[in-house]
Amino acid sequence: MFRNLIPALADRFHVVALDYPGFGNSSQPSIDKFDYTFDKLAEITQKFIDALGLKHYSLYLMDYGAPIGFRLAVRHPERIDSLVVQNGNAYVEGLREFWDPIREYWNDRTPENAASLARFIAPDGVKWQYTHGTRNAETISPDNWNVDLRHLTREGNPEIQLALFYDYQNNIPHYSAWQAYLRDYQPPTLIVWGKNDYIFPAEGAFPYKRDLKNIEFHLLDTGHFALEEDGQVIANAIRRFLSKQVVVSEGDQGR
Repeated sequence: MFRNLIPALADRFHVVALDYPGFGNSSQPSIDKFDYTFDKLAEITQKFIDALGLKHYSLYLMDYGAPIGFRLAVRHPERIDSLVVQNGNAYVEGLREFWDPIREYWNDRTPENAASLARFIAPDGVKWQYTHGTRNAETISPDNWNVDLRHLTREGNPEIQLALFYDYQNNIPHYSAWQAYLRDYQPPTLIVWGKNDYIFPAEGAFPYKRDLKNIEFHLLDTGHFALEEDGQVIANAIRRFLSKQVVVSEGDQGR
């Protein structure tokens, strides 16, 4: 996801991206040996940040990264220089029709309800996540879903995805605390949101304006993975935004 964004920013900023356990090139402990919850992923990410010695940083919040990142921000608000939010939800307005079958799974964790979620991590479902809402689906590289599917089809990974689908309900009670963090600390925030996203629709972007005073707001005519179609637009916006909001001194580019 960040393969093009990192080099587009790295001449000016120190950019760090990690794979969560069970994702990408990270290890994949089985669900009976690791607690696949957003609390646990946030804990691991905090340890990662501490190991790197990052004392101040800006957070890129997207999809699952939003509930993980907001946990970090609430825990250490003094470390957050700014936020970049791209289809990362923190308001109930952003949970619409896509979440209906997942809500059924929250209410009744049966194999039947789990089966209805399997389509989201099947080949057509993963491709749909990358192409739905885009201006020109033919320009989206198939490498995206083919690489994702290599990991999603590993033995034990479907159970991991179901565990996180189920645990996502535990993010919602945190929304009020995350919103209070935004109001109280007023982190400078850049919104670059794919407005055609069915998973986290634009209704979830607008409420940030209620709580933030220093906000730059862009709705982009694309889908969930906005970087695929508007990566350069987003990179340019981030460069301008961080150059205004974050002072990076010579030899101190870990922000």
